[in-house]
Amino acid sequence: MDVVRCQPTIGAEIRGLDLSRPLDDAAFDSIREALLEHKVIFFRNQSITQEQQIAFGQRFGPLEINPFRPQGEGKPELQIVKNDEDNPVLSTDVWHADLTFRAKPTKFTVLRCLEMPASGGDTLWADMCAAYDGLSASLREFITGLEAVHDFKNFRILYKGDPDQLKAMEDNFPNPTHPVVITHPDTLRRVLFVNRQFTLRVDGMSDHESRQLLELLYEQAHVPEYQFRLKWEPETVAIWDNRSCQHYAVNDYYPNRRHMERVAVAGDAEPFFDAAAEPARPYASINRVHAYEGLG
Repeated sequence: MDVVRCQPTIGAEIRGLDLSRPLDDAAFDSIREALLEHKVIFFRNQSITQEQQIAFGQRFGPLEINPFRPQGEGKPELQIVKNDEDNPVLSTDVWHADLTFRAKPTKFTVLRCLEMPASGGDTLWADMCAAYDGLSASLREFITGLEAVHDFKNFRILYKGDPDQLKAMEDNFPNPTHPVVITHPDTLRRVLFVNRQFTLRVDGMSDHESRQLLELLYEQAHVPEYQFRLKWEPETVAIWDNRSCQHYAVNDYYPNRRHMERVAVAGDAEPFFDAAAEPARPYASINRVHAYEGLG
């Protein structure tokens, strides 16, 4: 197994493994370690079935059922993500981490490409550990300890005209609060944990203050140095750590078809912040140094 780094802090290609064949514990442990380090990993030329994708996802933990996505027949853990002229994209072209409106958000996601247009349809990820590190020391200090409310905001449109179903969703997902800065439970790194898709407001602030602060923090996902972009091909499989990165599905291929299938590992803990935690291992970082710095 070879791990080929794509960007300084996020994204790596895994070569030399066939996911259609059984993985021994040593190989799986190496995959998981690469995932924690690089946050997004991908495999090319993986001819696997739905059942094999589900089984691979289950190696990382129990799978969740997505409340929004159409599901595979007889496979509630499998989400069918098929967009074309008759079924345009619904709000995935927004920077987000998956399902942070849950008390225990998604842990990992395994996404497989079945069909891709001749051009377009890429996915971008942003390293939210680097995004936190890239803030000034004073802003990092200010936001540490703040909490934010999360909600399934844009997806409420799915229940337009069905108040009973909307009420059921609101009862099932009653606006949890998560720390604005969380501690990654495995790497112990600090992560900026707000996203434009699901974060509603910062607790303890006026609406105006909350909006201004959140806009400033959301912009961190837009910094190219913190990003990795994947050009999909059929039989590409990607896995990402939802606790340490956000993603954005580029909406540039309508009316062409893009067909993906997805399973996600259920979160097993509520996000937390531990001020005493120190990173469990050395990690790559981004230093955005400019030639003019220090010149007066």
